[in-house]
Amino acid sequence: MVQSTPDTPGQPEQPPLSTEAHIPAAHVTLEGHFVLPQVNAPVVVFAHGSGSGRNSERNQYVASVLQAAGLGTLLLDLLTPEEETDRANVFDIPKLAQRITAAEAWVHRQPQSLSSPVGFFGASTGAGAALWAAAEPGARVGAVVSRGGRPDLAQRRLGSVQAPTLLVVGGEDHEVLELNRQAQSELRCANALEIVDGATHLFEEPGTLEQVARLASEWFVRHLPSAPTIDPQNAAPSATDPPAVP
Repeated sequence: MVQSTPDTPGQPEQPPLSTEAHIPAAHVTLEGHFVLPQVNAPVVVFAHGSGSGRNSERNQYVASVLQAAGLGTLLLDLLTPEEETDRANVFDIPKLAQRITAAEAWVHRQPQSLSSPVGFFGASTGAGAALWAAAEPGARVGAVVSRGGRPDLAQRRLGSVQAPTLLVVGGEDHEVLELNRQAQSELRCANALEIVDGATHLFEEPGTLEQVARLASEWFVRHLPSAPTIDPQNAAPSATDPPAVP
């Protein structure tokens, strides 16, 4: 369990919670990093694409912009180091989606984020997995953002996604842009497609990743409402929760 003390009148404001996370998912444990600016703040779970993870500078930059907007973040590796050696795992969308769902459940077991609204931020194949997870019956996700994603990989489930979904694609990422246009036509939820002029797939051009972060921050702030505060001192921990601090 992560530990934090809520602010009380007359005491200095508590710093944001920042801790390593160990998330059980079927037969593996996923490694992540969890930041929560305040109790029950909205939390964005990152679903990274191939060759990326919680230590990616791009992901950490986007996470820092979301945190500055008052959002919590959970950056995690969807695959173990052993699994990453098999390229087929990168495209195993049902497996990745199950792990995103496990991460959302982990967030809602932590005393400080029991009532946190949760959003998914997916990149590349991770975006397909995020939308697959968002389409699960009873999914507790309030918004989805795809960055240079492959929503087409969740094609047969796109019509079941209910969370407002933002697709962000580079204007020079022609093949992925066409795939996103096709996927958007199948979404039945509130949605938008934003094209970042001059950007290629990884948004490496100057200023383009900043645009992605701004668009994502605005989308999540708009669609993830603030949750009522629950004092973590009064929240009973789950007997099955693993320690959140190594």
